[in-house]
Amino acid sequence: MIELTRLLRPRSVAVVGATDRPGSYGAQALLNLDAIGFGGRVFGVNPRRGEVLGHPCVPSVADLPEPVDAVVMAIPAAAVPAAVEQAGARGCGGAVVIGAGFAEVAEGVSLQRQLVDAAMRHDFPVCGPNCNGIVAMHARAALWGDALSPREPGPVALVSQSGNVAVNALATRRGLRFHTVIASGNQAVLGAADYLASLATEADLGAIALYLEDDGGPRLCEGLAACAESGVPVVVLKVGSSPAGARAAAAHSAALAGDQRIFRALIEDAGGVWAADVHELLELAKALAVPRARPRTVGAGAGAGLAIMTCSGGDSAQGADEAARLGLELPALAPATCDRLRALLPPAATVANPLDYTAMIWGERALLRDLVVAVGEDPAIDRVLVFYDQPAGLSGPVAESWRAVREGIVAGAAASPASTMICSTLPELLDDDAAWQCVRSGIPAVAGLRTGLACAAALSARPGDPARLHAIAAAARQPSREPSREPSRGPSRDENGSETHSHSHGGGSEGGWLAEHDAKELLRAGSVEVVDGRLVADADDAVSALGELGRSIALKLSAPAIQHKSELGAVWLRLSSEAEVREAFAALDALAGRLGGAVLAERMARPGVELIVAARADAVVPAVLVGLGGVWTEVLDDVAIVPLPADARRIERAIRGLRGAALLTGGRGGLPVDLAAVARMAQRVGELLREESLELLELNPVLVGPDGAVAVDATARRRIAVAEPVLST
Repeated sequence: MIELTRLLRPRSVAVVGATDRPGSYGAQALLNLDAIGFGGRVFGVNPRRGEVLGHPCVPSVADLPEPVDAVVMAIPAAAVPAAVEQAGARGCGGAVVIGAGFAEVAEGVSLQRQLVDAAMRHDFPVCGPNCNGIVAMHARAALWGDALSPREPGPVALVSQSGNVAVNALATRRGLRFHTVIASGNQAVLGAADYLASLATEADLGAIALYLEDDGGPRLCEGLAACAESGVPVVVLKVGSSPAGARAAAAHSAALAGDQRIFRALIEDAGGVWAADVHELLELAKALAVPRARPRTVGAGAGAGLAIMTCSGGDSAQGADEAARLGLELPALAPATCDRLRALLPPAATVANPLDYTAMIWGERALLRDLVVAVGEDPAIDRVLVFYDQPAGLSGPVAESWRAVREGIVAGAAASPASTMICSTLPELLDDDAAWQCVRSGIPAVAGLRTGLACAAALSARPGDPARLHAIAAAARQPSREPSREPSRGPSRDENGSETHSHSHGGGSEGGWLAEHDAKELLRAGSVEVVDGRLVADADDAVSALGELGRSIALKLSAPAIQHKSELGAVWLRLSSEAEVREAFAALDALAGRLGGAVLAERMARPGVELIVAARADAVVPAVLVGLGGVWTEVLDDVAIVPLPADARRIERAIRGLRGAALLTGGRGGLPVDLAAVARMAQRVGELLREESLELLELNPVLVGPDGAVAVDATARRRIAVAEPVLST
């Protein structure tokens, strides 16, 4: 990772394009440095000025009296590569390139390439181009081209590819205070991984919010690993979708486990938290940044005990419903706790979880403290969430009553063994100053009821394992060895020694796809259980296969050009007589004449629960997936995704988390299936993906029963060489 200390904690700054013209980036950057209270040296770069807004100017970057730590470039795109070259040669610490006109538009691609080349020649960090810049509140440094209202520093960092998201976040009034905000733009030189790795070393940082428009590539794993090693939580909002999966669109797994889902699986495997929108991104980061927010049972997941406190019966019902939707447990309070609460509360209160303590005791500071402590000392409770709304513009006795409620909650949290947080029922009812006071007292303050409960769930997430993240990164980077076996060409032998014949030309002539029989040959050689079968040369050979394979067989067309057979009439099932076999072969042989390929005969497998087991290498990291449904898999949309490498134990744990896991574990009186066999198969599929230089390996369906699992159909695609991108992301 690139060293970013000088850029993120600069002691001297130069603004290239310095001017006093109102509304210009060059003027605003200088004004922001003054407004935030930057204490270091500031220089302007403008060949026509000797001074701008009270700061000395020099004609060019090369003329700077010292190698400044940070350079803000507020000049037209065409002039940027030369300025980057000069800054790197001068020994400056890094640059922020604010202007647009680079690779985000076709005519700017060459300019961005020149910028990157200049930066790489000097190991020179560059934020952007096409970005808003960096605001380091803790260092009182603003490398920022937009209007800025500085505030006191806080524990949250935001890294956003969207400049507007960063601008809006800085303008929020919800008790959110920033340590650092980075609007990273095109990420031509520095990417999310670099920012994560550098921010993870900041002692006063509590959490990082990450807004991404691309997936960051395998290097992101290393950035996430750095955060895991430092114990810095990461919250991620990823928008858009990568085109990588389009090459495998003919397979079910491309729809079932698209790039976005694999990216999410990576984030969750890393101990990160997935956000649904920008509001949730910021609120989750704010909550996770509070050191005392973590419950005693951190890592236990959503099952840890949560108690809700409110003064409203309606809010109690909403909170209970939302907790149920999220899988948050609201344990019944112990009898001793209930007795203790009844002694404190008026008769109208509902002593339960959620606890409706009624508005009758509103403003009673000491009583509210005792209620928070009593609930927090219940043996089943490790988190307490208090609903607290504060309208804007309060004054006089009314403001005092609200302050008394808040101070009672804060005092109770300080004395309670359970972690305590507050949330408003509506986002706009979270007062900024009140929320910031709670955060400073170690109590997360969240805007909105649903978001508050989402934060309560996130606070119990299992932290990431740095060693695993490094292993995932290595798997994503390491080139696979060349395949040890070529697809079959001409006669071969099946596992019973019978001669088979191939009419196909392997997998290379159809964009990397393998014919089904070649994919199954690969699986058998890799010790994956596959239904018995072989290629048949003519109708007589197909009839012979019926005698060899069993009383009922399937005939299929096996060709690299065909991944979905049913709609083409390319599969005939449950053939049990010579006449049926001859009819099916004639139809398939005619189809093979038009489409190429060969006819494959297979034993009909015993019934079982249908699954899909697949592995993909074309997303942000390689991943294995197991889903329910077979041919209905996309309809059911129930899939477990595990980044590679993944052992059978990890995969089985993910399978047990499927919504339909009861179908596999004996629910509703059914027999439990051999989940361990499925997990071992999935592990081996993930290994073969890399061993055989595959982009995709999909087994669909896999039939699983009490005595094992067998693959009935298989699809595989070899990797297609793709030129490395010119620009770093």
